[in-house]
Amino acid sequence: MQDRANRRIKSKLKSKLLLKWIVKLFYASMIFGLLSGLFLFSINYWVTSKTSAYIFTTIDEIPINQVGLVLGTSKYYRNGNLNQYYQARIDGAANLFFNNKVEYLLLSGDNRQINYNEPITMRKDLISRGIDKNNIILDYAGFRTLDSIVRAKKVFQRESFTIITQRFHCERALFIAMFEGVDAVCLAVEDPYSGPFHFREVLARVAAVIDLYLLGKEPYFLGPVISIPSFQPIKPEDENAVEMPHTRQSLN
Repeated sequence: MQDRANRRIKSKLKSKLLLKWIVKLFYASMIFGLLSGLFLFSINYWVTSKTSAYIFTTIDEIPINQVGLVLGTSKYYRNGNLNQYYQARIDGAANLFFNNKVEYLLLSGDNRQINYNEPITMRKDLISRGIDKNNIILDYAGFRTLDSIVRAKKVFQRESFTIITQRFHCERALFIAMFEGVDAVCLAVEDPYSGPFHFREVLARVAAVIDLYLLGKEPYFLGPVISIPSFQPIKPEDENAVEMPHTRQSLN
């Protein structure tokens, strides 16, 4: 009987101890969640407040720059449907050009795979809009937003330019440009969707702050200086290439 009573007491003590640990873990998780949320909010607010004055939504108000930097993304979704983010950027770039707000368009995007070439795809669509090929410059190594911005400065020797992308992306791109000492503005084109992409953008801003202020990251490739304007020979296979839907759900 005594042994049974002792076992009951030990069992109750273990249950109480376990309950205490569960309560402590719960409160610790709550505190961690609150601190994480505060951190994300602070980074997001910092990026937004620092860049909002340099974002424009109408062609009439945006300042004139010699070069417009179009940030690339896939033309098609994985299911083969047209990517409306891409379409809006092409529309915005063409509008800037034909309203004499930029003289040259620097198309920066991913070309790591044979059947996936963002700059060439953008070039074809802009030429089909009536833009002369001599006013289009290609950057094949714009793998990330950071790469596109830094290469525009260091490879293409631009100290000022107009970025063309959606507003949420404008903020991060401008934040990087300011860090690099670039005098940039951004045309915020139509944003077709919201939700998951925008939450990903908050995380991308945290990554950008870490890359810039802690890791000092540079583009994957820099290479020799390319002047604007410049002659860029296009390979026949690139001229005739058709972009396939890409597995990377990229917004750059």
